[in-house]
Amino acid sequence: MKGAVLILLLLPRLADVNTPRELRRIPGDGQARAIRIVTWNIDHGSHLDQVTEELRKSNADLCLLQEVDWNAARSDSKDVAFELAERLGMNISYGVEFEELSQEKNGAAYIGQATLTRLPLIQSRVLRFQHQSTFWQPHFWLPSSIPLMQRRLGSRITLVTELQFAGSPLVVYNPHLESRSMGRIQTQQLDEILADLQQRYPAGTSAVIAGDINSKYFPSVFLHKLEKAGFRSALGERIERTHVIAMALDWIFVRGPFSLDEGTVQRSAKGSDHYPITASLKAR
Repeated sequence: MKGAVLILLLLPRLADVNTPRELRRIPGDGQARAIRIVTWNIDHGSHLDQVTEELRKSNADLCLLQEVDWNAARSDSKDVAFELAERLGMNISYGVEFEELSQEKNGAAYIGQATLTRLPLIQSRVLRFQHQSTFWQPHFWLPSSIPLMQRRLGSRITLVTELQFAGSPLVVYNPHLESRSMGRIQTQQLDEILADLQQRYPAGTSAVIAGDINSKYFPSVFLHKLEKAGFRSALGERIERTHVIAMALDWIFVRGPFSLDEGTVQRSAKGSDHYPITASLKAR
């Protein structure tokens, strides 16, 4: 594994990593009928030991993580996603969102989404949204080397992972929607996820949408939009703060013949400025 990771770290530019990086460590149990899910924006993975401990405590079979660094200075140039997969003994898919220009002390640095699972990982892909903010782009009059400026190459994505659960396909969307705009771009990107699900998979395919929706503006609008599309929130009708300041940003939504129990925001968790959400998913 270490040799493979070293080769991946030598990839030079963003275009080379538009295909997700995958590692299948275990065969997984595709017949399992109950799993634990956690979604968490881990704030780059800068506090990796704390993040690892919290994920271990969650006892999750499916972890959807956002803001996951790869070779960034702020997280000690670690390959955070694959380090977590090794520590937790899980299969993994990792998709690049941005190349982080201010973090490149030891070559190109990236940030993206990671999906870790004990279920069989069939395949994965990156859905790079058509609707984007230009706020993060580098400009000649802004120094890209200063972290505060957050100059980036790339664009917002959702990492799409196809798994097997309870003997059937389960499509998992791990999004990190735009944080800028008053909700317009977030809504457009969510529409792209729903369109992808409708166009690429048979009607009624079971699906999970879980991640950082950035629903700080009118979160109930996003809740009701996904309910109308046949999804249920792990928190029911509750809108709960998932950030240390005051915002409802993170969600777990599920569609399919499942019961969805014990949705909880883990506000005692350490290691990020977001709180993880956990839930139990059971096949009926």
